Amino acid sequence: MTAPETTPVGAPIVLLDVPVTGGSHHRATSGTAGLELSEADRSDRLAQMRSGELGSLHSWELVTAVDGPGTRLTTFLSGCPLRCLYCHNPDTIEMRRGRPIETVEVLARLRRYLGVLLATHGGLTISGGEPLMQPAFVARLLRGAKEMGIHTAIDTSGFLGAACTDAMLDDIDLVLLDVKSGDPETYKRVTGQELAPTLAFGRRLVEHGIEIWVRFVLVPGLTDDEANVELVADYVSTLTTVSRVEVLPFHQMGRDKWESLGMRYELDDAHPPTPELVERVRHQFRARGLTVF
Repeated sequence: MTAPETTPVGAPIVLLDVPVTGGSHHRATSGTAGLELSEADRSDRLAQMRSGELGSLHSWELVTAVDGPGTRLTTFLSGCPLRCLYCHNPDTIEMRRGRPIETVEVLARLRRYLGVLLATHGGLTISGGEPLMQPAFVARLLRGAKEMGIHTAIDTSGFLGAACTDAMLDDIDLVLLDVKSGDPETYKRVTGQELAPTLAFGRRLVEHGIEIWVRFVLVPGLTDDEANVELVADYVSTLTTVSRVEVLPFHQMGRDKWESLGMRYELDDAHPPTPELVERVRHQFRARGLTVF
């Protein structure tokens, strides 16, 4: 979300992109129409976001066995502090590209699918972007889901793990933890940020007994160095609540989005990994007794 502190008092401000409206579609997408807010409206909107009553949503999907067990309502929030070179959803990076949505609307949609979610042992997955960019909103969603008896998961890089309170952790059943590199310099190259917060968050999840699925994106020439993978595998093997590791082969399906957004894409010449490379990396994790997909 953008709310410049330098904006003159009384000047109209574009906050997010669209008004708060109910959605009736299976998939909600980000808006493009501007909404000028008065200073009073802006202040009220900010207060709602700080309290978690309002968030910025990019989209949502009803999916099966992708973002956690069973059938899941996966909500993709807008906003991310990382700038991953291989990001296939760069339209989720800026919070202003999302649409404002009230917590009650998301929970109402979750309740609509309650029967199928419970029958399939599925639940709610909060993804992004980076969900922990909006911790108060996420906290309310998690609490609401748990009050319905629904399994909960968040898909996160862990970089903003310090924003996840102990109360939030109590409401999380599963974390899809994206460990993008084991070497700090490579991590910096991939994301533009530091590795340490992710490592600390993973250890904190173990302390709380939270199940972890680790995700590692394999990019030839970027993250595939054998020593880098060894560092990731060494770290993951210390997380006793990890139940699976997903090695995700790089693809170019997001390339056109970068161009359409006017963003520089640095991996234009990168190729997907060969089956042999994917198997080598999976073996590096399996060698530590980890379940790998």
